[in-house]
Amino acid sequence: MRTHFVGDLNPSMEGKDVALVGWVHEVRELGSMTFLLLRDMTGIVQVIGKKGEAGDRVLEGMSIPKESVVRITGTVKIAQNAKGGFEILIKSIENLNPISTQIPFEVTGKVPADIDVRLNSRYIDLRRPETAAIFKIQSTLYRTFISTLTKKGFLMIRPSSIIAEASEGGSDLFPIVYFEKHAYLSQSPQIHKQLAVIGGLEKVVMVIPVFRAEKSNTTYHLTESTQMDIEMAFASADDVIKILVQTFKEMIKTVVKENKRELELLGAKLDIPKVKVVEYSKAIKDLKKKGYPIEFGHDFSRDHEASISELYGEAVIIKRFPTTLRAFYSMPCKDNPELTESFDFIYRGLEILSGAQRIHSPEMLIESLKKKGLDPKGFEFYINAFRCGAPPHSGWSIGLERLTMRITGAQNIRECVLFPRDRKRITP
Repeated sequence: MRTHFVGDLNPSMEGKDVALVGWVHEVRELGSMTFLLLRDMTGIVQVIGKKGEAGDRVLEGMSIPKESVVRITGTVKIAQNAKGGFEILIKSIENLNPISTQIPFEVTGKVPADIDVRLNSRYIDLRRPETAAIFKIQSTLYRTFISTLTKKGFLMIRPSSIIAEASEGGSDLFPIVYFEKHAYLSQSPQIHKQLAVIGGLEKVVMVIPVFRAEKSNTTYHLTESTQMDIEMAFASADDVIKILVQTFKEMIKTVVKENKRELELLGAKLDIPKVKVVEYSKAIKDLKKKGYPIEFGHDFSRDHEASISELYGEAVIIKRFPTTLRAFYSMPCKDNPELTESFDFIYRGLEILSGAQRIHSPEMLIESLKKKGLDPKGFEFYINAFRCGAPPHSGWSIGLERLTMRITGAQNIRECVLFPRDRKRITP
């Protein structure tokens, strides 16, 4: 239906006839001229109808409700004052599907709308250039994550989202009806990605939804989120930290290169940061010096995470967490079993990633499960895999929405999910 996207147009096409399709962003009538802004997924262009040049029927057709979906034909003309340096002199307009209801809020942003109002009609909210910019950036992150790691020899896998036992312990699980058995939605692909590595795939990468029944109403929590994971055989925690830094920098580099317009629209500044690695014990000491009442063995709060970025820079990896703070499968450090070969990545004051070397000894796994109050019988299939020649292995997981939130400057994580799910929202 179109000859070009709006983003394809440029002043060098002056005098060329084009056919465009999209949504009516805005209409203004000034004397003998009608101005219509046409929007598609690539941008916005000004379309002009002049009395005496465009027919009366065309001018009448331009007086159309905002958000109408139309097909326009016209001629490209250089116009230095117009956005992009050109405009379209209209020849015809076709209303492809007349609007039959009231648009719930103003897409142009001239009249602000509450986030819940926008999320209730997300299909309209996605038409906002600012909202679309978030997901264009997120698409770049997703694509670059996969391409960077597959180039490093990682194999894409898709673990199951239905599990029989808690994959990370705790009670924050969504039970589901699964014939005659008890089952849950997966909190993490952790166990299955380990089994894939034990099975000989060695280096695996995945992007998968995870589900956590946390009764939180903060701007940082979701009940369904997206994890970007790797797992790697014959690798230590430091080995996968190197992979993490390389992958993270490539993701940021690609967004800076490919999403300049979106970053500018959102007012988001982005540079490739230097990543600093700090031990947990040092971070605790430095936070205490700064006046925080925190002790060794405490987990970091949101305020602590913000201060860590102030202390060390916007990209910080904290490693060697206490055993009491980590999941049952985290490998104890050889020089101090009270610590684990684990790490978190704090970016711009928010934890966006966790990782660790995993326990690969079945006896050690059983002992760790018991210490965490979990029944090893429920993990028998998992433990048995480690009795069949399990290599040392490590991995990590990035929260896609949290990373998107920090890059785009979004204030609420629900802005960074196409159709967010939280404690109260299960529609649309």
